[in-house]
Amino acid sequence: MTSPSQPPQSPTAFDAPPPGCPAHALGPDGLRRLYGPEADADIAGVYEKLRAEYGPVAPALIHEDVPMWAVLGHTENLQMVSTTSLFNRDSRNWSAVKDGTAGPTHPLAPVFTWQPMCAMEEGAEHLRLRSPVTAAVETVEHRELRRSINRATQEIINRFSERGTCEVVSEFAEHLPMMVMLEMLGAPEAYSERIVQATRDLLKGGESAIACNEYLMGILMDLAVRRRAAPLEDDFTSTLITSPSALTDDEVAQTLRLILIATYEGSANLIANVLRVVLTDPRFRARLNGGQMTVPEAVEQSLWDEPPFSANVGYFAKADTELGGQRIRAGDGLIFGIQPGNADPRVRPEPGAHMMGNRSHLAFGGGPHECPGQDIGRAVAEIGVDAFLMRLPDAELEVSETELRWTSTIMGRHLVELPVDFTPRPPQDVKSQPGQLPSQRPEWKITSDPSDLSTTPPQATMPPAAPAAPVAPDPAVRPPRPYVHPNSQGSAELGLWQRFLRWWRGE
Repeated sequence: MTSPSQPPQSPTAFDAPPPGCPAHALGPDGLRRLYGPEADADIAGVYEKLRAEYGPVAPALIHEDVPMWAVLGHTENLQMVSTTSLFNRDSRNWSAVKDGTAGPTHPLAPVFTWQPMCAMEEGAEHLRLRSPVTAAVETVEHRELRRSINRATQEIINRFSERGTCEVVSEFAEHLPMMVMLEMLGAPEAYSERIVQATRDLLKGGESAIACNEYLMGILMDLAVRRRAAPLEDDFTSTLITSPSALTDDEVAQTLRLILIATYEGSANLIANVLRVVLTDPRFRARLNGGQMTVPEAVEQSLWDEPPFSANVGYFAKADTELGGQRIRAGDGLIFGIQPGNADPRVRPEPGAHMMGNRSHLAFGGGPHECPGQDIGRAVAEIGVDAFLMRLPDAELEVSETELRWTSTIMGRHLVELPVDFTPRPPQDVKSQPGQLPSQRPEWKITSDPSDLSTTPPQATMPPAAPAAPVAPDPAVRPPRPYVHPNSQGSAELGLWQRFLRWWRGE
């Protein structure tokens, strides 16, 4: 079959497929492309076409028409990531790398090229590289992390609160995770618009991805060198460096890159996706306002419906085997299909079915490479969404829902813009709590699940807010549509349970 990039073999131009024709999405041997116009517009739709044609495992093409298996079934994905005797993440075993088809200049090379980090190793070497990450994650004090997220949220919202309008994706969702993660890793001075955009471009692939990767690695290598010269106590990066695993500077920098990108992308997309649903789905918002759903539950539902990473490129077969009815040969590359796995009709017979309480989604991977920092990513998204809704309770979408646009790649589906307007508000002290102006202390309750803590909370109570003087309503001003925290009782005093929740959240 003629590739869309080649001229038609017919002597007349009328034989060329018209724009929008499905033939444009097909490559050599009639295989579907997971890149290009159709995939960029609706990667989930392409996966469903593959599922209908081939079942849970399907042949497909990534950039430059390199063949890979797309694993679409929930069970098959878990089988692949858990069976280390047959599949691993070392692309040096990939036939396309060995023969140069997927060389160092491939658009996705920064994603699949083997690097000395735990996500691409196995066995004893995986344990050597993974154990420092686990130890470093354990140094994160969750109360202080929550304070950091709240502080960053207030600082970012202060930039646009007086305008009465903002673009949620580029002004909030993409900045909050980067600010929090760089502070956690020990490089808050590196935070800037440039590093945010470089990380986003790196994940898109394409010509700029390699240069963006080099820029990011330069920052992280500098951090590794500085911390080795002067390690800090209970510091994330210092813990990596001083671990018994004796990581090199390059190994430390690559590990930091993995953690930063995974948490950044996951949290940024989660924040944007959850806020989009709140702003466009009255029933979803009503469940939050009415207490039928907490913000953490809303985040978990989003991890099912719109996982931050659609897929992971990739896994590689170590031996001839069979998966999902397909014959897989040693050296074949496979795509870990997170989004299509979550949408597997054998797991979710009804598309979009509510999955409250079910955490068996694939958003954080599985097997030995399951994300060790997933709770950090969850915290950034949960607290960020919660604080945004408390600070701007009357935020509404500026445009019609039909005008919203996404960009899709093999790696993920990204909301381009989410413009909102709200009642202009003065900047807030970054040390105060979400939704509190210096002269006010309104009641609000935390939605997170405190079941994993056993420490006795402090007994101090918050004074009730002073009554405000009546003000005549301005007919030109839209009345706010407040976000109400679940289980709100409207009491002037907080009970023991509410004080416990506030303490646990780091307030």
